[in-house]
Amino acid sequence: MSPAEKRSATPGRRTDKRRHIDPTTCERDYTDEELDFMRAIDDYKHRSRRLFPTWSEVLEVLKGMGYRRGAG
Repeated sequence: MSPAEKRSATPGRRTDKRRHIDPTTCERDYTDEELDFMRAIDDYKHRSRRLFPTWSEVLEVLKGMGYRRGAG
């Protein structure tokens, strides 16, 4: 058995290195609106398995939250 096969056959704990939003570790107080946005982005990243969403994807999240561009 090759070393790669041994590693894949070894039962192990899956580690999740993703960081979760923890506003208590930041120096500023976030508004409820900001926290909602951060959670929406974090949820999107988790569902899409993308660590760094594109700006188009960020806009998609915003629109999903009800954002509509105003006049001007």
